[in-house]
Amino acid sequence: MSANRTPSSPGALAALTLAAIGVVYGDIGTSPLYALKEVFAQGRVPLTPDNVLGILSLVFWTLTVVVSVKYVVLILRADNHGEGGLIAMLALASQAVKDKPLLRARLLMLGIFGTAIFFGDGVITPAISVLSAVEGLEVVAPGLHRFVVPVTLAVLTVLFAAQRFGTAAVGRFFGPVTLAWFVALAVLGLPHIVEHPQVLVALSPHHALAFMVGQPHVAFVALGSVVLCVTGAEALYADLGHFGKQPVRLAWFGVVMPALALNYFGQGAMLLHHPGNVGNPFFEMAPDWALLPLIVLATLATVIASQALITAAFSVTKQAIQLGYLPRLRILHTNVRESGQIYVPFVNWALYGFVIFAVVTFGSSSALASAYGIAVTIDMTITTVMTFFVVRWAFGVPLSLCVAATGFFFLVDITFFAANAVKVLEGGWFPLVIGVAMFTLMITWKRGRALMAERMHEESIPLHEFLESVFISPPLRVPGTAVFLSAEAGATPYALLHNLKHNKVLHEHNLFVSVQLHEVPWIGFDRRCQIEPLGHDCWQVILHFGFKNDPDVPEALKLLTGRGVQLDDMETSYFLSRDTVIPTFGGGMAMWREKLFAGMHRNAAAAADFLNLPTNRIVELGTKIEI
Repeated sequence: MSANRTPSSPGALAALTLAAIGVVYGDIGTSPLYALKEVFAQGRVPLTPDNVLGILSLVFWTLTVVVSVKYVVLILRADNHGEGGLIAMLALASQAVKDKPLLRARLLMLGIFGTAIFFGDGVITPAISVLSAVEGLEVVAPGLHRFVVPVTLAVLTVLFAAQRFGTAAVGRFFGPVTLAWFVALAVLGLPHIVEHPQVLVALSPHHALAFMVGQPHVAFVALGSVVLCVTGAEALYADLGHFGKQPVRLAWFGVVMPALALNYFGQGAMLLHHPGNVGNPFFEMAPDWALLPLIVLATLATVIASQALITAAFSVTKQAIQLGYLPRLRILHTNVRESGQIYVPFVNWALYGFVIFAVVTFGSSSALASAYGIAVTIDMTITTVMTFFVVRWAFGVPLSLCVAATGFFFLVDITFFAANAVKVLEGGWFPLVIGVAMFTLMITWKRGRALMAERMHEESIPLHEFLESVFISPPLRVPGTAVFLSAEAGATPYALLHNLKHNKVLHEHNLFVSVQLHEVPWIGFDRRCQIEPLGHDCWQVILHFGFKNDPDVPEALKLLTGRGVQLDDMETSYFLSRDTVIPTFGGGMAMWREKLFAGMHRNAAAAADFLNLPTNRIVELGTKIEI
């Protein structure tokens, strides 16, 4: 459903809101498992009544300012044709400043780095979430500590192994289970608040301000853990296109925010009177009889939160491929009716490997918390920066208003980032290593493709001129239609040159097809095909796809029916060239990057699969390209 569309009925709105609770808020909903625990862990913040009230006030107002105001009210407005997420924001921002090439280039680099860091977030979320849930076993019996990591690894292995089956079968349970989780959060916190209502004074922001002013160094350290209460806020924006603004906002203000506030204040009320429970305040709130059911529910909730991140990683990968920042990968659709439900085997098992490495290396949610915060704050800061350029140049908002709005949020984000930056050696290096590695791969692929395009353009022959020369003394024409795929419209495809050289024939009908991918999410069928007759039953065809469309060449070519083009499935052959990249010294990129690009190009999925060409009607002809 588009973000600009209103649900057709109260029932549809309720269904979408329930689904949004399950998908959008799984990550932020599991934050109470570890956020408050990490603030007071290892004596970082002395456990005094004033400090507890100050931290609770910070948590509440962080949720209010960062999630309620920044994301729910402001950033949800910055949709790209109904779609959200960092890549959608990147495309919108780059289009907004397309007449400023230097600024556009810098924004692209910033946005791609944020996308790369997202993959680090995608590794840490399943690891810390499932670990924190299973750690409830230690509250049941300290002797169960040795089972925490093995049980976590088993749960994660089942989760990643199940990805190939898709989420359609179990996705319908995400909303009800997560709703039950939020009800449990509220029910756990409420009795402690009723017993110690004085904790509610922390709703006043002056407690947060007094804590920061009175103990600036302690407060700075605390902010590095307080930010964990808003992990998953990016999902609000990323999942905008799936649910629309109204269900996402209704779920937040109607269910999620109240449940989170009640749980955090319940933990705080308990700590005020039982400071010995600081080791795991979330599970210590529960009565003994409820511990095991709560651990099971928490594990289900964290699996759902992890599923949302894994699904998002698949979606971001697909979008990055179609924007030209990653090589083609094998993408499988797990639901014939839902184009958004996809499975990317390489990404799935790469994530799995890194997640297992994180669980085994760090061993506890506390150790992973340092790594988590830096990934979250980097993406939050980049989103704020991108928002400024979108609202200023795409929406035309006055400069003073843009600076006032985004400047305030930038100050908040950069403060949280600074508090987490000091934890780089404690674990913050982990998502940074993943992010830098992904960023290197992405910019190397983009630059390598640009170099290939330059070299092919230099060596290409204009198609019009070539056809004129061919038809001076035309070759033998054979029945059927040939579709020649070419990266550049107007250039003679290498496959045509090789076909004429070796087979010395030309088909009765010839389509020279170029596929163009654009920085908008969707391009409708009414704008899919652009056709130009070249004479002699030859046509130049340009097919347009958005970065969320599935490039399906045969399906798109059916739109040419009735426009003079003969397209019989059994009489149509698809010709394309399989390029081999040869790294060379001089110009281009550093040799190690050229070799990296050549390796990525060699191992990329076949263009035929990416373009959904029928395997029994493809002719591939090889060519070498030096960069």
